Amino acid sequence: MGETSAVARYVSEFVGTFVLVFTTGCIVLSGQYVWGGVSIGCALTVMIYALGKSSGANFNPAVSLALGLCGKLPWKEVAIYMGVQLVAGICAGFSYLAMFEDSWNLQPQRGHTWWQAGIAEVVYTFMLCFVVLNVAASKMHAGKNQFYGLAIGFVIVAGDYSGGSVSMGGFNPAVAFGIDVSSYKHGIKYCFIYTAFEFVGAALAAVAFKICRAASEAEGATADAEEGISAKLLSEFLGTYILVLTVGLNVLSGSTAGAFSIAASLMCMIFALGTCSGAHFNPAVTTAVLCSGRNKISAKDAAMYMVVQVVAGLCAAFTYSVTMNGETFALKPAAYEWYQVVVAEFVFTLVLAFVVLSVATVKSALSEYFGFAIGMCVTVGGCAVGKVSGGSLNPAVSIGISGSHIIGGGSFWPCLVYTLVEIVAGAVAAGAFMFTQPSEYADKNAKKSDEVASA
Repeated sequence: MGETSAVARYVSEFVGTFVLVFTTGCIVLSGQYVWGGVSIGCALTVMIYALGKSSGANFNPAVSLALGLCGKLPWKEVAIYMGVQLVAGICAGFSYLAMFEDSWNLQPQRGHTWWQAGIAEVVYTFMLCFVVLNVAASKMHAGKNQFYGLAIGFVIVAGDYSGGSVSMGGFNPAVAFGIDVSSYKHGIKYCFIYTAFEFVGAALAAVAFKICRAASEAEGATADAEEGISAKLLSEFLGTYILVLTVGLNVLSGSTAGAFSIAASLMCMIFALGTCSGAHFNPAVTTAVLCSGRNKISAKDAAMYMVVQVVAGLCAAFTYSVTMNGETFALKPAAYEWYQVVVAEFVFTLVLAFVVLSVATVKSALSEYFGFAIGMCVTVGGCAVGKVSGGSLNPAVSIGISGSHIIGGGSFWPCLVYTLVEIVAGAVAAGAFMFTQPSEYADKNAKKSDEVASA
């Protein structure tokens, strides 16, 4: 960024923020509700790829704040960036107002309170800033990957269809001010409230980043620095929490793109934390990695991973229940029989775990598309069997859903059946991996042959 002039940096921030907010306004005012979240996420993605080398492509005062708190952006630049972004958002707001001769006011969605909207804004602004810090600003990834734009942009896809059902899905003070100032006749109130929550999310992201990347961000750290177990467990908690929360909010809001939104949440967090904990976020995946051998994880660490994942799933489930006025839902759809549910969960959990093993744990692991390949397994399974079994594919999801459903008088036991099936599927995926990827065991088998020959 030092080679780019100040004018170029600030103009880049203005252009990127303007496009993002203008796109948001056009989507809302033209009624593009089904693909709206995807369009906004893609707008952010393409502008990040276009202008990332010019300014770092923050386009969001909360992101700039998080970068400042982590020492990734000088505070003078943070202040200027924020000012430019807010001006760009307001200009975009008046531009879509002039185009449509209409605007709308920022506020919680019908049936929700300001503090419920605040929860959504904190969580998904946290997710956005945390992903930015990990994929675009960390020593582990900065300047070393090409997935950063996809990982950051698709946080909006994850959050818009889930948290957006509660708060309208701002996750950005420039968006909040652009919406509210252009509709000032209806009053300006929530842009200030939302901004406060978004800054809290940014601050939490900075703290979590420093914990998760303590080893690799330390002065003098080598490129292959491995994070400690505390960092890995926090990584597993955060990824699983975001995933289960996104599941619950999509289901309870009747999202038009639930499977894709959930898949996006998994993909983004895998890109962010794959080099920290391996980004399992799923006891069935942890089972598959453990059973596949090759010393990818110890039994002790696997057990800790699973406990943390389940706790995160329960925390997320109670969060979505509180955010959605105490609503919960049953794990098993009533329209299908148990044998159909078992087959559905087994097949697509196996697919998910097998893909993880094949693209992320092999000797020549994918360097750019691993998060996409794994995340999209949720799109595959969710669309294929979502109506049959709910498309959980994850014991942390299953236990979280059933655990929170007790509040509404539901039964807890269905998650035990789901968990058993999903864990077995993970183990079978490890067996399938051994048969289909023999080269991964070549060195081990050769060593055994040498030992036999020596004996």
